[in-house]
Amino acid sequence: MAEEMRKMGDQEKNKGRAALEKAEASNRIAELDSNRRVIAEMKQLTTDDNDDDHKFNYHRYTIDEIEEATQYFSSSVKIGEGGYGPVYRGRLSNYDVAIKVLRPGAAQGRSQFQKEVEVLSCIRHPNMVPFLGACPEYGCLVYEYMANGSLEERLLRRGNTPPLSWQTRFKIASEIVTGVLFLHQTKPEPIVHRDLKPGNILLDQNFVGRISDVGLARLLPPSIAEDITQYRMTSTAGTFCYIDPEYQQTGMLGVKSDVYSLGIMLLQMITAKPAMGLSHHVENAIEKGTFGQMLDPCVPDWPQDEALGFAKLALQCAELRRKDRPDLGKVVLPELTRLRDLGEESMPV
Repeated sequence: MAEEMRKMGDQEKNKGRAALEKAEASNRIAELDSNRRVIAEMKQLTTDDNDDDHKFNYHRYTIDEIEEATQYFSSSVKIGEGGYGPVYRGRLSNYDVAIKVLRPGAAQGRSQFQKEVEVLSCIRHPNMVPFLGACPEYGCLVYEYMANGSLEERLLRRGNTPPLSWQTRFKIASEIVTGVLFLHQTKPEPIVHRDLKPGNILLDQNFVGRISDVGLARLLPPSIAEDITQYRMTSTAGTFCYIDPEYQQTGMLGVKSDVYSLGIMLLQMITAKPAMGLSHHVENAIEKGTFGQMLDPCVPDWPQDEALGFAKLALQCAELRRKDRPDLGKVVLPELTRLRDLGEESMPV
């Protein structure tokens, strides 16, 4: 009797396993069909822009290569979802890669695709996420995979990852500013990122900070003098809480617009707190002498004086008026470089 019950139990398990496998196979087929529809829509969407894409020099991947690398856009290798569309992890040209796929029908996404290709195919920098190529016909962008995810994920310790040390945070801060300054000094046209935030800073296997998502970037007219570089935009872009208030009110875009976003992000790097109202809370804490309570408690050994100096610099960057914000090259980067060097000296051998 017991043997019969065991056999019946095994049969039921096998039936359940078969049903599950059948359901997974059906989902897989539906996923593939859906992806084929995406491809068809993307082809229609991009037909008019192919000539523009060929102006830029970058490696062009075929859709077959993209499909193989993403296991036909399998949910098992999907690592993110942004406003642009889903992001998949794969392997192409002997690189671990991250592949962003433009959501069909996203007109704004198409312009972001064009801008990202335009900017990244022309520039290379150690603090920019390496751009490996694209499949323009289907709106796929291919980047080198960043093993430690985004700065936002690490500050929030998603996946129960260990906290970033204060030394690593100071180092990443100097790397981010180095990358932004590089964009601002691009010749003949300065590039303003417009969407700097912890989610758009990626960390490689060595925790080197790299700027990503330049799809909202704008090249400013070179005819405008560097010290007053600003350009009127018809509509503001970026992420709420990080957008330069002056740019939001006037539509005047300048390199100091990125400085504001940096200020908010720098405050988050030492507090691990949400961006909303953060500069106000930090300012109040400094005035009340309770700044130490604002620091991320996951880091037990904050150097109080240096962290305070870091916070004050970040608050200057986040000033409401553009003219009150410090110069990145002359003020911000030298101080962050000093703090980075201090951190490196105190790192255990």
